[in-house]
Amino acid sequence: FLYENQTDNYQQDHYQAFYNHKFDTNWSFNTAVFLTKGKGYYEEFKKAAKYSSYGLPNFTVGNETVTRTDLVRQLWLDNNFYGGIFSLIRKGAGNQLTIGGGWNQYDGKHYGRIPWAMMGIPKNFQNYYYEATKKDLNVFVKYQQKLTENLEAYGDLQYRTVNYNIGGTRKFPDLKTDNTFHFFNPKAGLTYTSGSLIAYASYAMANKEPNRNDFETGTAVARPKREQLHDVELGIETNKYNYAWGVNGYFMRYKDQLVLTGKINDVGDAVRINVPNSYRLGVELQGRYRIGKILQVSGNLTLSENKVLEFTDNVPRYDANFDLIKQDSFFYKKTTMAFSPAVTGSGLVQLFPFANAEIDLISKYVGEQYLDNSMNDARKIQGYFVQDLRLQYNLKIRGLKEVVIIGQLSNVWNKNYEANGYTYSYIYNDSPVTENFYFPMAGRNAMIGVNVKL
Repeated sequence: FLYENQTDNYQQDHYQAFYNHKFDTNWSFNTAVFLTKGKGYYEEFKKAAKYSSYGLPNFTVGNETVTRTDLVRQLWLDNNFYGGIFSLIRKGAGNQLTIGGGWNQYDGKHYGRIPWAMMGIPKNFQNYYYEATKKDLNVFVKYQQKLTENLEAYGDLQYRTVNYNIGGTRKFPDLKTDNTFHFFNPKAGLTYTSGSLIAYASYAMANKEPNRNDFETGTAVARPKREQLHDVELGIETNKYNYAWGVNGYFMRYKDQLVLTGKINDVGDAVRINVPNSYRLGVELQGRYRIGKILQVSGNLTLSENKVLEFTDNVPRYDANFDLIKQDSFFYKKTTMAFSPAVTGSGLVQLFPFANAEIDLISKYVGEQYLDNSMNDARKIQGYFVQDLRLQYNLKIRGLKEVVIIGQLSNVWNKNYEANGYTYSYIYNDSPVTENFYFPMAGRNAMIGVNVKL
């Protein structure tokens, strides 16, 4: 059954104000305030829905008790996001000091409406209403110092505090939480510059709080914790007119990383859980070469290993009547992280046939990736390679800075492929079942656009 009005309807309005002031040659001040208002809903048809699922008693018609009805539901979100940022900068001889910070608050209202039901529910009935707020405050000090003519060092210290206040959710009305997180996030690095050559090394520690969906979807397993990252990077690059190249190596070690499980909830939110230890280790390569005035070739390649050292998957077990018996646990060691391909790359061939004209051939490759963290070949997305063709011409029109006409043919070879998906496994009547769902990408398609700069 297809419901013709199964749609997402959401609108955002952005308001921003900026103020920048330079006191003298050494001191300057920057600040900004903002407000983002968002409101909308997701609508869908539900066949034979239980009254109890919507917090309603069964409906009585004469001597008959009706427990289910067809209905249309809307899941509403009404939110305000507002705050501000600032920075005070002092530039000296070979050094720079920056003191800054920011504060923002998110006020969210989540509620549901039933605009139509076959019986037993008033029109536009509101079946739930929950509020949530998130407050975020941070201050930082950053200092940059030239050690020699070619060598510069920097250090960055940030304190950040986050408060979550959740007054229940649609699926978990009793989920009440008032959590405050305190984070210390330091960074340090060295940069060596000689002509067009740049070499660098850096270390950073970062902490991140769970999001609201993690609290909701993680409730069935465990209350989500903050995740912590230690990141070490080494790189070298050069950039000249005819050519450029760069190599960057990284090692990211995580504590309690929130990783995707391969499942989604009923409105498409990805389910994540904390895993004790995980890491990403890789190298990023990039290059560019220009041949005369009419041709330039560039590309990048990333090779990586993305591992979860310990992972416990909880799989529901149902009997022959599809009643839940229990959750079976399966323990995995050093598996590949979900949605983390080991090889990704892209290429760009640019042809400049005559003045103000450009022809681009854009190539993209993404290696195979698993839908969950079990490293099961039956739960993965195959690798894919696609190419797009883009034509653009810059018109010279008096009174306008720039007018660019763009035409693009995407997925030139009309490849059938999926770039995302999810998986769901369960045990039914003692037999394991895995269901994979994929989001297919568009076949060959075309677009024409015009960019105008006044």
